[in-house]
Amino acid sequence: MEVQAPWAPTESLLEDLDLPSDRADEKAPPTPKVNGTNDENATCVGTTPLLTGNLADADEEAPPVDLLEDLTDDRTEEEIPLTAKEDARAGENPPPEDLLKDRAEEEASPISKLVSVESENECILESIYDSGNECNTDKMLDSSWSNQDEDATGREQHSGRPTLSSEVGIIICDITNPASLDEMAKQATVVLNCVGPYRFYGEPVIKACIENGTSCIDISGEPQFLELMYWKYHEKAAEKGVYIIGSSGFDSIPADLGVIYTRDKMNGTLTAVESFLTICSGPEGLSIHDGTWKSAVYGFGDKSNLKKLRNESDMKPVPIVGPKLKRRWPISYCRELSSYSIPFLGADVSVVKRTQRYLHENLEQSPVQYAAYVTVGGITSVIKLMFAGLFFLFFVRFGIGRQLLIKFPWLFSFGYFSKQGPTQKQIDASSFTMTFFGQGFSQGVSPVKNKPNIRICTQVKGPEAGYVTTPIAMVQAAMTLLNDAADLPKAGGVFTPGAAFSRTKLIDRLNERGIEFSVISSTEV
Repeated sequence: MEVQAPWAPTESLLEDLDLPSDRADEKAPPTPKVNGTNDENATCVGTTPLLTGNLADADEEAPPVDLLEDLTDDRTEEEIPLTAKEDARAGENPPPEDLLKDRAEEEASPISKLVSVESENECILESIYDSGNECNTDKMLDSSWSNQDEDATGREQHSGRPTLSSEVGIIICDITNPASLDEMAKQATVVLNCVGPYRFYGEPVIKACIENGTSCIDISGEPQFLELMYWKYHEKAAEKGVYIIGSSGFDSIPADLGVIYTRDKMNGTLTAVESFLTICSGPEGLSIHDGTWKSAVYGFGDKSNLKKLRNESDMKPVPIVGPKLKRRWPISYCRELSSYSIPFLGADVSVVKRTQRYLHENLEQSPVQYAAYVTVGGITSVIKLMFAGLFFLFFVRFGIGRQLLIKFPWLFSFGYFSKQGPTQKQIDASSFTMTFFGQGFSQGVSPVKNKPNIRICTQVKGPEAGYVTTPIAMVQAAMTLLNDAADLPKAGGVFTPGAAFSRTKLIDRLNERGIEFSVISSTEV
């Protein structure tokens, strides 16, 4: 069976997993891409941003807007809908019939296929979702492959794409057949689950892994799925001693670990952070695969269930240390980056806030307030995005509107999303920079009735987000899970990347592989 792939694994990734690097003519499905902008004014941050003023100054505070409150409340941001099958309280407030119809159409695709990649000492399983002509998930181990005639072990390499050698087995599983998932999970130590949308296909894999004592890592950027899996399976995973770690790709390792890195580099107490994502593209522009677009459509189409889930969780608010971080306007200008920005409607805020809750409640660390934005360049891009956003918010409210959005992503996203995804040239020319502006208090200064007197700026920079950064981050998360067991939470459970890896060497691993964490500037005011 052939699977299509737009990239191939780097030698460093293969060395980490002790995998054969001879996989000719094999292709993997395109990966859901991350939000970005295709604007000539949106460039990487190359200079040291100046740290001036407080985060989200009072004049930048946005008026209360119901939509933004729904998307960026104190606990999370994006909302991906529950389904009747996924609802922890089955039968209560099922989603609308047209949402179930959306799901039925999605599930009409061919079955999921789980490919086993065996290393010398461990077996890490990689999931591939093949939906016929349209593939909307990752081939995680593939990144960028050097073409050589023969590798160090003497295995043949053909020009183009190497092939898996015969000693690497392939396990085919039907996502609707629990027995096949159990058989797969029994043979693995860690499963890398790349099957999405996770709201449709993620839970059976997690359930099979927990029941068979296997850890699982995914790259979901769907807050509803992530939060629901915590409530349904955290205690079961802890009893089994396995680790279920979500959002371990571009969503949301750079943001989650970037906040932890900023905290560790501040000589004092970090109390608030704003991050600004800048996507850089080459002369051929930027294209994002419509897998991410689909998840957004499904999520906004039924956002009420996530709100219901949070309300019923009845969790105590995380305490606010220092001044409350004020929300910026929906469109604001970042002086430090000389760019307009909008709120980042991805999973980062949800994931970071869950991490901060865990660190506060379990490790007694001071919680950090967090807000996420994405730069959009100049005023032309702002106008373009405003129209795209208005079209999206109008059509996503109706079943027929969602069908149109999914069928014509390129039209309704004004060219940002497409069914084809990016070309190899677009991937090679793309990169991202996530800049963090933090503020806090120096040692000995009380945050009560005092203003922050320390500011810090850090950055996380890396290659193209969806096809290169995501596989690097996911594989290194798996290697960290296998090799840094003593630094993980003592018991198993369902965790965010920051909760699971805050005391490990994952940041060092990422730095060595092209995802760079650095301090830009730090000042005491």
